[in-house]
Amino acid sequence: MHEKSLTELRAALAAKDCSAVELAQLYLGRIEAHQGLNAFIDVNPELTLAQAKAADARLAAGDAGPLTGLPLAHKDVFVTRGWRSTAGSKMLENYVSPFDATVVERLERAGMVCVGKTNMDEFAMGSSNENSYFGAVRNPWDPKAVPGGSSGGSAAAVAARLAPAATGTDTGGSIRQPASFSGVTGIKPTYGRVSRYGMIAFASSLDQGGPLAQSAADCALLLNAMAGFDTRDSTSLERADEDYTRYLGAPWRAGADADKPLAGLRIGLPKEYFGDGLAADVRAAIDAALRQYEVLGATLVEVSLPKTELSIPVYYVIAPAEASSNLSRFDGVRYGHRAAGYGDLLDMYKKSRAEGFGAEVKRRILVGTYVLSHGYYDAYYLQAQKIRRIIAQDFQQAFEQCDVIMGPVAPSVAWDIGAKGDDPLQMYLADVYTLSTSLAGLPGMSVPCGFGAGANAQRPVGLQIVGNYFNEARMLQVADAFQRATDWHRRAPAEGGEPPRSLRSLPPAGAHASLEAARREA
Repeated sequence: MHEKSLTELRAALAAKDCSAVELAQLYLGRIEAHQGLNAFIDVNPELTLAQAKAADARLAAGDAGPLTGLPLAHKDVFVTRGWRSTAGSKMLENYVSPFDATVVERLERAGMVCVGKTNMDEFAMGSSNENSYFGAVRNPWDPKAVPGGSSGGSAAAVAARLAPAATGTDTGGSIRQPASFSGVTGIKPTYGRVSRYGMIAFASSLDQGGPLAQSAADCALLLNAMAGFDTRDSTSLERADEDYTRYLGAPWRAGADADKPLAGLRIGLPKEYFGDGLAADVRAAIDAALRQYEVLGATLVEVSLPKTELSIPVYYVIAPAEASSNLSRFDGVRYGHRAAGYGDLLDMYKKSRAEGFGAEVKRRILVGTYVLSHGYYDAYYLQAQKIRRIIAQDFQQAFEQCDVIMGPVAPSVAWDIGAKGDDPLQMYLADVYTLSTSLAGLPGMSVPCGFGAGANAQRPVGLQIVGNYFNEARMLQVADAFQRATDWHRRAPAEGGEPPRSLRSLPPAGAHASLEAARREA
């Protein structure tokens, strides 16, 4: 049952092949059995089973929606009542929110059952999920490898079938890159589609929530529930609700041959995405996926995004600048970690922040504070915002020649845990193909399309699909057509691939009692 997609589980619930409680128990058992992946920060079986019982009551009463009774996990950047909301940081290690984020609220209203909170890079700052206070997450396909970040816990949970779906956030690629590294499907909607209310902020002009699941069809179902205008979020877009599943299985153009469902689709291939720096095995997998699209009737068109290489310096000026502002609220006064001993108020600020934040968070706060300081604002931050506008214009010029843009998600497959820990700049370069999409506020997604080669033969590769503003439904249609013709998204890692218990990085104090028992046993 755990191998089934959301749409298949929905059919099983409708046919009464299982109950919501049975599904919840199944996934809670799998989370318990696969603790070595360190994908979860917190679980609460009592709350999970209470939600499942309520879902079963709705199913029995005929009051169920398309997601009622289906399990999912939430990235720990979304605040949730009953579970800890830590953002992967010591600063919020034991924080329990008195309210739910809008995303959590909407999915609970839809009847979904939360099975736990997933591990993440601290405050969503990272590309590998090694920056979490709760330890690194391991890739289910190869436990020596990272799962990607910052939504690595969510991606690993879906890949290992510990949950059929999970929420994530994408600031510079943090849904798409872990989806690629972990062999699952993930989508970042147009900026403003999904409310940021209750999402612990990193960079407010970039952060965007989205779903990760096995397939594009599953992501479309989730996006139906997640997206929508929210008066509590000033960046939320006031647009009419739409059905993101409406084009699934339909031809790109009416009257197209059944064996050429994407006839008329123009796929733009940015020449900047296929140059030096792209690993040969990733290039081979992407090329094979593009050939499949040609078989489905699509036409490949070369386009140019000339400012792609500038997206890295632009992002690492804007995002840290916004982070330095957002994280100033964590001062040890109102909530979060407070140092045990201090001399005066200023000393308390310094010690609380020094103890509560990890190295990567401190690094970005320092960079952000510097670029916003007097004398440097115009030279760095203002210039970065101007280039950001040019990057967005480059995409609009490209979309005059194509309907969607495709290419790699990352230059390589997942690297080994610790391989880039001493060189943050190398880590930043791994986001070169995703950052420009985020800076432009465009929707993008990753779909599994193959594996690496040689020693990387068990490490997945994802194909990135980028659509124009508000074209999520068409983008999902394009992804779904590929997944109807291939089975990459259905492949799952072998069971039992976790490291031995002595090597496990288990959640710290405050997690569910069963996880504490495992810690004592270790």
